[in-house]
Amino acid sequence: MTMGTDQTCNALHGLKPVLLMVVVQFAFAGVNVLYKLAANDGMNLRILVAYRFIFATAFILPIALFIERKSRPKLTWMVLLQGFLSGLFGGSLSQNLYIESLALTSATFASAIVQLTPAITFILAITFRLENLSLRSPAGKAKMLGTLMGIGGAMLLTFYKGVEFNIWSTHVDLLHSHLASSPHTDSGNRLLGCLLALGSCFCYATWLIIQTKMSATYTCYYSSTALMSAMGSIQAVGFALCKEREWSQWKLGWNIRLLTAAYSGTMATGLSVTFIALCIRMRGPLFVSVFNPLMLVLVAIVGSLVLDEKLHLGSVLGAVLIVIGLYAVLWGKGKEIEKMSNSVPSTSFHHQDSGSIDIVVMSPDNNNKGNSNNTESLTNNNASKATNSALSMIR
Repeated sequence: MTMGTDQTCNALHGLKPVLLMVVVQFAFAGVNVLYKLAANDGMNLRILVAYRFIFATAFILPIALFIERKSRPKLTWMVLLQGFLSGLFGGSLSQNLYIESLALTSATFASAIVQLTPAITFILAITFRLENLSLRSPAGKAKMLGTLMGIGGAMLLTFYKGVEFNIWSTHVDLLHSHLASSPHTDSGNRLLGCLLALGSCFCYATWLIIQTKMSATYTCYYSSTALMSAMGSIQAVGFALCKEREWSQWKLGWNIRLLTAAYSGTMATGLSVTFIALCIRMRGPLFVSVFNPLMLVLVAIVGSLVLDEKLHLGSVLGAVLIVIGLYAVLWGKGKEIEKMSNSVPSTSFHHQDSGSIDIVVMSPDNNNKGNSNNTESLTNNNASKATNSALSMIR
């Protein structure tokens, strides 16, 4: 009975990062829908990005001060630098590059380019030795194949329509009008938009790497999110003021603009970034990035429900590929963790067993008692070091 309960607890603990990342993608999908509504209302998206981080800071800072008031480590200059870089690459810069690419290309094209984030993250993680390529092992092949399938599914979902499906019809259209799409006749602007979208991908992948390093030394996730949000808000507000000085654009009423700013700040940045930091600590940056294409599936479903967007064959096939690719990466990561956890107990047991044999050997000679005690203390220290090493490998 106890063994079954332990297995259930271990299974639930293993599912924890998966569930957290699914919640994160639901939050991001909601932000994409609200961004469309706010842009349709005429709100400047640079100002929206600034408000997003202002609301995030106001939301997460009191939580961090209260929950982690006793466990927060000392705020060093290195942590401040990492917080500044997190706010830059994971916040203001990546968001503003993305919306600039939207203006120069199209939402479809920009969202497709952004799905290259898992591939870029995979390359950076291998470069910084945060992931093992190991293509000869089944786990390594599954991670590589799953990443490629996720990217391929995102491209298929974005660029291919095919036959239209009428699975459900709510007849709800919150936009009430379609955004005017500007003709992109200038190939130079389209190329610049593509480069900006790639820059946004690189910034997000770089942020995942920085967050990995930061979470290793600064394990207070609420505080790290608050620090990132504060830095990001300063940067985003400064950039928005340089580009938009008309104060009427900064006014928020009881409308979709306030809802979008509050939701994106509290859910998509405040809570979601905290969850991402926790999942990076548990599974690494690649694990987090492979969930990105899932957002496209959720946006397609939500869009068909509340924005009167139609589902097509390409959406269904792309969603299937994304889910299969996601499962392949999760399977590969699970096998790696299982292999690591299986190798640790045997090593620990060996050291502890050898230590216990040395401890029971005692000399009857009183003159050798000191040597025996020294041997016992030495073997205890060796056993303790082996145990600490094993625990660090598990972490």
